[in-house]
Amino acid sequence: MLSRSLTMSLNSAIIHNSKINMIRILGIDPGTAIVGWGIIDHDPSTHKNTTIAYGHIETKKDFHMSARLAEIYTSIVEIIASYSPQEVAIEELFFFKNEKTIISVAQARGVIMHTCYHNKLSVAEYTPLQVKQSLTGYGRASKFQMQEMVKNMLKLKNAPQPDDTADALAIALCHSSSRKFSQLINQPYDQSI
Repeated sequence: MLSRSLTMSLNSAIIHNSKINMIRILGIDPGTAIVGWGIIDHDPSTHKNTTIAYGHIETKKDFHMSARLAEIYTSIVEIIASYSPQEVAIEELFFFKNEKTIISVAQARGVIMHTCYHNKLSVAEYTPLQVKQSLTGYGRASKFQMQEMVKNMLKLKNAPQPDDTADALAIALCHSSSRKFSQLINQPYDQSI
C-alpha cells in the first residue's frame, strides 16, 4: 500500500467559512517519490496570505510507475475535493542532471496537470529561479533560505517538512505574488492624483 501524509492547519475551518473574497491557491512541487503540496488563501485586497493546509504524497519506490502515478492522481483529487482550490501553481521542470529522473518527474507533473485540468482549475507554472526570486529577491537562494522565508511569510512555528512541502508552499506564495503584480499593472491609472 502506498502512504500519504496530509497535515492541516488549525485555522482552516475558520478561514474557509469567514473569508469570502479569498483566492485559494494550491501549490505543488511535483515528483514521483514525493509530491509536496500546500494550500494558502490569498486576500487580493490586502495581499495577505494564510496557510490552510500542507503535506506530501509519498509513493513506494518498489511499486510500478503506473501504480505510483495512480496514487498521485487519487491524492490530488482528494486534496482538490477537500480544500476546493481556485487556482493551482506548479513547479516547471527546469534542469535535471539525471535523464531518468526528469522523465519520471515529467510523468508525475503530467498526471497532476491533467487532474487539475479535469477539475477545471487553471494552472500557472513557475521555474525554481522564479520562485526563489519571488520569495527572497535572489534566484540562487539556498534551500535553508527558502524554508526560512516560507516559515516567516506564513508565520509558521517551523519550516514544513519534507523540503518538497516547503517548496510547494513557496510555489503558492510565488503565485500569490504574481497575482499581486498582475493586479497592480492592470489597474487603471487614477488621473485625479
